[in-house]
Amino acid sequence: MDPDVLLVGCGDLGSRIGLRLVERGHHVLALRRRAELVPDPLRGLSVDLTREVPQLPALDLRFLVVALTARPRSERAYRATYVEGMRRALDALDALDQELERAVLVSSTGVHGDVPDGTLVDEILPPSPADGPARVLLEAEELFASRVPAGTVVRCSGLYGGDRQRLVERVRAGDVGDPHRWTNRIHRDDAAAAVVHLLTRSESPEPVYLATDDEPALMGDVAAHLAEVLGVSAPPSGDRTRAYGKQISNARLRATGWVPAYPTYREGYAASLTDR
Repeated sequence: MDPDVLLVGCGDLGSRIGLRLVERGHHVLALRRRAELVPDPLRGLSVDLTREVPQLPALDLRFLVVALTARPRSERAYRATYVEGMRRALDALDALDQELERAVLVSSTGVHGDVPDGTLVDEILPPSPADGPARVLLEAEELFASRVPAGTVVRCSGLYGGDRQRLVERVRAGDVGDPHRWTNRIHRDDAAAAVVHLLTRSESPEPVYLATDDEPALMGDVAAHLAEVLGVSAPPSGDRTRAYGKQISNARLRATGWVPAYPTYREGYAASLTDR
């Protein structure tokens, strides 16, 4: 059967999105630089979107997911991947004259940048990117909205789980940064589930959702919990009277019926550390 899902970008998160869609009976074509890294039973197509327009096979398209990853975190790399790379993928799709039912672009809550202390970040708050890569991400969102008018942007907070264990290694090393900073995160499986949920639910989605867990947390509190689990020396604890940074709300996403399997960092890291 011709693929009914086009997955533009098939790294860790993209793969999990694609596999969940296959479980629902969909046929997924995934674009990645090296198609041999696309997990079965997804169908892979090798393409470097920073350099070329993909030559797409026949599709019977219903859904589009754009879940690209850029390295390093620089304005140049982000533009080549998120803006120009996505543009090339959309150009190839336009040439096939396919009518989409739903489309999702995976973006980042980083487009909200710094906000006044105590401000709850939700979808109504205008983005305020604080650096070049975040500005490019917002440009990519705007390009996506102009080319895919019925599309939805999902801004994920900090992804973790599986091989994404940077904070765990920092706790082991005793260097976690400022313990008084608010942090926001989402387990990679919950992020993938959110994308699939918005693609496949019967009700039409909103243009933007923030994907994060239920509990913004001070860095010191998260680090102290991990230190206890790992059996290492506890770093300095967080102090809410000195807290700063943004706290992100998932209320709009929750209202759609999405329920995170890992509602806080406690459940998420427990599962992640068990899997290692």
